[in-house]
Amino acid sequence: MAGGRTSPGGWSWLASSVLVVALAGACSGSGTDRTAAPTTSAVPPTGAGSVPASTTPPNPSPPTTVPAPSPTATVAAVPASTFTGTVGLVTAADLAGSWRTGCPVPPDGLRLLRVSHWGFDDLPHVGSIVVAVSVTDAVLELFRTLYDQRFPIRRMEPVDAYGGDDDASMAADNTSGFNCRPAVAAGPPQWSNHAYGLAIDVNPVENPYILGGQVLPPGGAAFLDRSVYRPGMAVAGGVLTSAFAAVGWSWGGLWDGSPDYQHFSATGG
Repeated sequence: MAGGRTSPGGWSWLASSVLVVALAGACSGSGTDRTAAPTTSAVPPTGAGSVPASTTPPNPSPPTTVPAPSPTATVAAVPASTFTGTVGLVTAADLAGSWRTGCPVPPDGLRLLRVSHWGFDDLPHVGSIVVAVSVTDAVLELFRTLYDQRFPIRRMEPVDAYGGDDDASMAADNTSGFNCRPAVAAGPPQWSNHAYGLAIDVNPVENPYILGGQVLPPGGAAFLDRSVYRPGMAVAGGVLTSAFAAVGWSWGGLWDGSPDYQHFSATGG
């Protein structure tokens, strides 16, 4: 009571009341549990982000129904909104299947790039590719563009995953760069631009190489008709060819007589 005195008897009654109230509160079970429950990080959503098929589309169509060839590469998922690109060193041991003494570029003239890319499953992945030191910036830039445009790439791993066998890598629809091998062309033997780390083959099944009537890889025969666009194809004015052209690389799909739709190079060869 404000402004009054409390008699001894009144004090005992008040103290007892306070004690009863305190005990009731303690037994009510209404207190807050301060132990936080475990939380689970949300997985960022991914959208389709593609456009209907057309003859010369600016962007890829929905995921293709063409089955993914074997072997299946192990890839790591990354957030859909994030492009990652890193550059690392490689040694002769790292390139046991694709480099040997006498190759035109030593291992220290090459770099291993790990870049994020969209897959045919319409999900983001991280792939690896070996290229020359001199083109690392350009390659990172073009793959960033392809990622931003959601262009699908089946798989991307060094050709060493296939023992340096270009035919096996192509059959697996693998996007690859460096491989110390001769050019697959008529005429006297000469080093391929891949032997210098200055060429990249993208989605070989969707973009076959036509040489003397032979389709490389054979599975690319289903994509000989270039008039109808399907996901992953390289077409004039499309996302893939434009990304390479923006960094000054040439497209083998324009070669007369033996178009190499999968092939892009820094030197035109």
